[in-house]
Amino acid sequence: MAMRVGGLASGMDTDQIISDLMKAERIPLDKLNQKKQYLEWQRDDYRDVNSLMLNFSNLIFDGVMKQSTYIQKTVNVSNPNDISVKNLASTSDFNGTIKVEKLATSATMFGRAVDGSFDPKKKLSDSLGLSGEQTIRVKTINKDGTMPDKFTEVTFDPTADTMESLLSKINSKTGVTMFFDEKTKQMSVMSKNSGNSGTEAEIQLEGEFFSQMGIDSTNIAAANAGRGSRGENAIFTYNGMQTERSSNTFVINGVEITLKNASNTNVTFSSAPDVDKIMESIVKFVDEYNKLIEKVNGEVNEKKFRDYQPLTAEQKKDMSEDEIKLWEEKARSGTLRNDSVLSSGLNKMRTDLYTSVSGGTKDTNQLSQIGITTSSNYLDRGKLIINESKLKEAISKDPNAIYELFAKNGSTSVEQGIARRMRDTLKSTMESVEKKAGKTSAVNDTFSIGKLLKNMDSQISRFEDRMKQVESRYWSQFTAMEKAVQRANSQSAYLMQQFS
Repeated sequence: MAMRVGGLASGMDTDQIISDLMKAERIPLDKLNQKKQYLEWQRDDYRDVNSLMLNFSNLIFDGVMKQSTYIQKTVNVSNPNDISVKNLASTSDFNGTIKVEKLATSATMFGRAVDGSFDPKKKLSDSLGLSGEQTIRVKTINKDGTMPDKFTEVTFDPTADTMESLLSKINSKTGVTMFFDEKTKQMSVMSKNSGNSGTEAEIQLEGEFFSQMGIDSTNIAAANAGRGSRGENAIFTYNGMQTERSSNTFVINGVEITLKNASNTNVTFSSAPDVDKIMESIVKFVDEYNKLIEKVNGEVNEKKFRDYQPLTAEQKKDMSEDEIKLWEEKARSGTLRNDSVLSSGLNKMRTDLYTSVSGGTKDTNQLSQIGITTSSNYLDRGKLIINESKLKEAISKDPNAIYELFAKNGSTSVEQGIARRMRDTLKSTMESVEKKAGKTSAVNDTFSIGKLLKNMDSQISRFEDRMKQVESRYWSQFTAMEKAVQRANSQSAYLMQQFS
């Protein structure tokens, strides 16, 4: 752009005059920018609400809708040194008696001592004289006490692998744990799983490497030579019936039992609902619901200050940071006021909460029956309050009935649990909001506010091009005026000179 110098002939402050004229010309453009800023605020506020709804929906799914929330139990064991008991999937309370007669053990074996000069840190080609690619094969007992059909193969390169690196491969890829003792120069092998397989050996090994290390081909052969042992099953009496397992940890009727000590004495155990943990999940659901409706109610009822429009860049220049902050708080207020989608979502959630669950437990088919009711204070706008003693009593009585109240499945809304209905409502509300405001990753063409913003950007771009033309026209006009004034001044000076 060429340098513009004005006022030399006329003495007028052309820069200031044109600047003032352009301020007037830019008023429609400023209004467009203000409207754009307001739409961006509105879009962001919609997205904030959607984020809260998504978080609440996930909380419901991971909390009050999961059966595992309601099967949490406290278990009493008469002798915790002998056994431990943990509930995994039992929905009802349980009790029983166990007498541990024998613990399960793993099969073991160890090899003969190798040459005293053997160095486990050297390459196996040097320490054992192995050459070419080598393969060893291992078969060992499974967790369920059965033997696999096939061996597990491990391939290694003696010119690259040492004893340490090979044992690391074996221990990570197979069902045995191997260890070389540098002091005794012997290798030990132990099955990772306990138990007796019957007539077949629990550990079976093949490969030249094992022969070099003085290891027998099976743990039975090693046991016969005094260098190993068979795996043993746990033997115990459960509620008067003697039985056995290949592992000391096993599951009966959804209850995990771990045998610790073979005392051969009766140990009793019993369970009860873990009221505090179950209640914790329900209280969290209520708290997060209250936070959500407080936020949404605040947005749809927030006052709108029409006299406070978003500030332009020029306006901000003359204001302090605190003044800008206070102004924009007013300007941004009410972006979602009386929004029909959010209001409808709130009303639907309230209906979801208070409609009875059809087909559920008769005395546990409404929230009020377990001590959760609506606040009587109208200013709370539908917040929930909890009668803790009543809720604890309901949990103690039948936690599975509360699970049905929240998570029951059904073909119709009235047959579904409260939490399941509410997730459906949240999903439909979020989808409607997304049509308006989109997701963070969405492009403007895919939602209504985005389309308005895109159209507004086009208008702003065209208006700015027009402003450049208007400013150029003003400068052309003032330049022509300056030239005319200069000519008039020259003529006047000439005439004065002639008269004088």
